Amino acid sequence: QLPRTVLSTVTAEYATACVARHEMRSWMMLQLEPSALRKSDEFDKRKNAQIQANGENLPATLYRLQAENPDRDIYQELANRLSELVDGVKEINIDKDDKRELFTLMLKFKDGGVFPARSLSDGTLRFVGLSVIELDSKSSGVICLEEPENGIHPQKINSMIRLLTEIATDTQYSVDHENALRQVIINTHSPIVVQLVPEDSLLVAESK
Repeated sequence: QLPRTVLSTVTAEYATACVARHEMRSWMMLQLEPSALRKSDEFDKRKNAQIQANGENLPATLYRLQAENPDRDIYQELANRLSELVDGVKEINIDKDDKRELFTLMLKFKDGGVFPARSLSDGTLRFVGLSVIELDSKSSGVICLEEPENGIHPQKINSMIRLLTEIATDTQYSVDHENALRQVIINTHSPIVVQLVPEDSLLVAESK
């Protein structure tokens, strides 16, 4: 029933504890909520926007990424990634409403249909959110996600696991802006997911 922990009150005198606290603050229990992913963002969020654990700040984060990388077509990179996960995706962009000062995520499909985030399915929005996290090198630390296969068509689970694997740091290369320092931890009850996860990344719990 303590109101705080040792780490919450630690001072710079205890360097190791300070580092531990800083590291734990970067842990994120990702619970992407469709209502948060569908929201438009105000202009004033764009400078330091990052996707929150529930999926808020999606359009502002994507807008910031494009502004920070003028030599890359971030929107097209995201569309290419999303096309592996969602059938028929052609383009993604951010609608900038100067009158209302709002950013809104827009998705264009190959059949010509253009839809705002509020009209997209929960599964599509979840893929968009995870794909933006992958692109954002400022999104670092430990990312925890429960049962990522929920709500995903069985044929797309392989793509989901590949995306989560690529969000995590590739330990064969140095950490840089293209290989952010991230660890992804998931739990699952799905035999399909267990079959797809590399064996050296798998921890099985059983009762005795």
